[in-house]
Amino acid sequence: MPLFDTVPDVPPEPAADCTLCPRLVEFRRDNEAAYPSFFNGAVPSFGDENARILVIGLAPGLKGANQTGRPFTGDYAGDLLYKCLKTMGWAHGTYDKRPDDGFELTNVMITNAVRCVPPQNKPIGSEVNNCRPFLISRMAAMPNLKVLFALGKIAHDTTIRTFGYRLADYKFAHEAVHQLPNGLVLIDSYHCSRYNVNTNRLTEDMFLSALELVRREIG
Repeated sequence: MPLFDTVPDVPPEPAADCTLCPRLVEFRRDNEAAYPSFFNGAVPSFGDENARILVIGLAPGLKGANQTGRPFTGDYAGDLLYKCLKTMGWAHGTYDKRPDDGFELTNVMITNAVRCVPPQNKPIGSEVNNCRPFLISRMAAMPNLKVLFALGKIAHDTTIRTFGYRLADYKFAHEAVHQLPNGLVLIDSYHCSRYNVNTNRLTEDMFLSALELVRREIG
């Protein structure tokens, strides 16, 4: 069964200097002045093109992916995410918070619903909508895709809306497993942010438990 009735005529990854969202472009230019050594662009997805798992985050962090140019690289959320992916056997090498550290993913790709860093880490609705065609193309370009792993409620909501489904039919909850009509499985987790971990909303064991559900679904 096809994932989408139609796939937008855009590549899976936007150009680094994408201009679709004026507010994000302005913020990027401010960051180029403040942090000229940073990547400061639309961050491409990272991982295995033939993966069965797509991890969907919200947006790059200012001093994480916006600095390094690789999703979840350089911030606390990446420390936990990549550690746990390696524990699951889906990552290899040494994660050193650099895009050239040689760290590799197997059977997993990581992307963000919004590819450019937003002010205060909060994209607005129009920015999510503008980036949605790239998310659709990213999924459509993965021939073996089976499981979507949403990090946080906003990533969950964005994914459901991307397929045109009703949010009321697929409620977010940590470790919720949603069998989607198009044949994919959506599994939810609380976001692996420093705040969630520091407040014990999410523990490493909880995160690994959610990833075990992913393992079960891919067989």
